[in-house]
Amino acid sequence: MALDIFVVLIYAAGMLVLGWFGMRRAKTHEDYLVAGRNLGPSLYMGTMAATVLGGASTVGTVKLGYVHGISGFWLCAALGLGIIALNLFLAKPLLRLRIFTVTQVLEQRYNPMARQASAVIMLAYALMIAVTSTLAIGTVLQVLFELPFWAAILLGGGVVVVYSTIGGMWSLTLTDIVQFVIKTVGLMFILLPICLYRVGGWDELVAKLPSTSFSLTTIGWDTIITYFLIYFFGILIGQDIWQRVFTARDEKVAQRAGTTAGVYCVIYGLVCALIGMCAHVLLPDLGNANNAFAAIVKSALPDGIRGLVIAAALAAMMSTASAGLLAASTVLTEDLLPKLRGGKQSSLGINRLFTCLTGFAVLGIALVVVDVISALTLAYNLLVGGMLVPLIGAIYWKRATTAGAITSMALGFVTALVFMFKDGMDANTPIYYSLAVGLVSFVVVSVLSRRSVRAVNLA
Repeated sequence: MALDIFVVLIYAAGMLVLGWFGMRRAKTHEDYLVAGRNLGPSLYMGTMAATVLGGASTVGTVKLGYVHGISGFWLCAALGLGIIALNLFLAKPLLRLRIFTVTQVLEQRYNPMARQASAVIMLAYALMIAVTSTLAIGTVLQVLFELPFWAAILLGGGVVVVYSTIGGMWSLTLTDIVQFVIKTVGLMFILLPICLYRVGGWDELVAKLPSTSFSLTTIGWDTIITYFLIYFFGILIGQDIWQRVFTARDEKVAQRAGTTAGVYCVIYGLVCALIGMCAHVLLPDLGNANNAFAAIVKSALPDGIRGLVIAAALAAMMSTASAGLLAASTVLTEDLLPKLRGGKQSSLGINRLFTCLTGFAVLGIALVVVDVISALTLAYNLLVGGMLVPLIGAIYWKRATTAGAITSMALGFVTALVFMFKDGMDANTPIYYSLAVGLVSFVVVSVLSRRSVRAVNLA
């Protein structure tokens, strides 16, 4: 165990060093928020994949594999296909706009009030994305190193807050590339082969699990559809993902490297689901399926190798935690703070200050949230339920109005919250009802109110 701790400490120190290098490159406001809009194919592909595949995608998909078998990969598949669609169809017009936040599109189509209303929803989403992966970091450190939960959250999450604060997007890009390599090697080429070996090979895995574990639909069509409604569409409008798109050097980089990142996400989901299936064979009596990833790492791997795989898991979680953290602080400094400061735009110093403050908020929330997939579902329910309809309407419907957009955001957001409270985080009703209410209110209020004359050129 001492060797494992040493490996993880080396990894954490490496992230801080890369954060320092990022700080040296982040000399302007644009450098800090979007890496100077200058990433090439390798950096863009790595940072895009690393951003999407975080705590819920790793710990959560292993849990789904443990419970449902190979069909647990649908969570990552929905994310990966969303990445492909975003980069193939929306990256080109988004890069042409040269903006920093999703909500700036709504301002161009509607008015500043729509931007600020949507910024509140986007802030809640980005915070919960950061919380989800911070929670996963804490869970892994707690189980493997027998730390108190609060200490695991503060130690693991604290590293993310530090390197994100000092270097912004350049720190995130440099750390993401290293994290991408580590988690690819650690999970795909070390943990999965060793787990299959411990089970006795593929034939033994097939023999020891029911046939339903190898069906792509065991998790249920309703769950698969919900994953696409939440995660596929959530990727298309999430600030943390758009902010990565804004870093691309040009549209070709985004389309080619982004598509590659999406395919990687689907493969990653299959790998994590298979690890969960191996865990079900090797550890059939786990009291909490959320601990399947940490438990299989702890029981199946020798010292040193275990530390490397832990670092791989932390790499996946830290990349998404830092993306959510920077996205939340960007929404604060670009969309909400200027209103309070009389229209005065943020500076590099203000960006760093609010990234740090947002990091403290993320750590605080992570100390009181319990389940990683529930936290991720909360984030995407609020985002998709509140913003998908008015954002799509801003692009494709000329009769959309500001009143319709704000009404749709408010009612969709509230409806998602009500049904999550009423039916539970894992229910399908929050996203169905929030989208239905948001769509009806958007159309009705837009038709009844004065026709908008604004337009956003995303053709």
